[in-house]
Amino acid sequence: MKIRTRETGTLDPDSFRAIAALAYRESGLTLVEQKISMIQSRLRHRLRDLGLIDFASYCALVHSDAGQAERQHLISALTTNVSQFFREGHHFEALKHEVDRYLPRLRAGKEMRIWSAGCANGQEALSVAITLAEHLPDIAKLNLRILATDIDPQVVRFARRGIYPERFMAGVPPFLLSKYFVETRNSSGQTVFAVGTKLMNLIYFNELNLLSTWPMTKKFEVIFCRNVVIYFDFETQEKLWSKFHQALTPQGALFLGHSERINDPRRHKFSYTGPTSYRALTG
Repeated sequence: MKIRTRETGTLDPDSFRAIAALAYRESGLTLVEQKISMIQSRLRHRLRDLGLIDFASYCALVHSDAGQAERQHLISALTTNVSQFFREGHHFEALKHEVDRYLPRLRAGKEMRIWSAGCANGQEALSVAITLAEHLPDIAKLNLRILATDIDPQVVRFARRGIYPERFMAGVPPFLLSKYFVETRNSSGQTVFAVGTKLMNLIYFNELNLLSTWPMTKKFEVIFCRNVVIYFDFETQEKLWSKFHQALTPQGALFLGHSERINDPRRHKFSYTGPTSYRALTG
């Protein structure tokens, strides 16, 4: 039986350091002391759900063998899953040009792979799919697929369901909303929008920690990794640039978030092609 407490306490310095070390080891997240009140706020509900009286008890749990499942909840709570449809629209315009570069090969039966790394609730991957479907009327006949991954299993499950509350649909023009989504109501009578089969058939959702070994064997022509690496320290970012280059085909495109940059792109075998846009160099 869980013990409910009125107050779960404050995040003490020792517990903060222990949580910060675990978050970095598990997911590469860099937590700074300036964010301690935010971290405390996000984790406090986990203490209440578990019936724990203080953060020291919570730290003991997440560092124990029995705390493996709770470590996932911790990372989920600390990860900001803020997303929206067609965020940073210039990248989707650039995506059309990338597709045009590969179009002759697509028409000849060759494949094209796009990766949404850090897909959150799925809006980015769906924005990619809508852009492609609008640009390529015969997309169902082409070997073009989207991989959408995130470290948070909860948001991956949400994205797989493909059902979005009305408040999530900001940014989708009405004509696209009616074309690619089905308006319905959930069990509570609230308006929701279900993603149509045409889009869902293009996307494969899966869990992936960017700091772990990447199981994908095929390379990608385009990678979206936006507003993800901003949470990593410089050393981790440097390692990821090299991994992204290895995951891209020659001349493949990498799109980052609005406040993210590759430090010294040439050293990492990238060239700058536009606002937070890069191309993988050969050699």
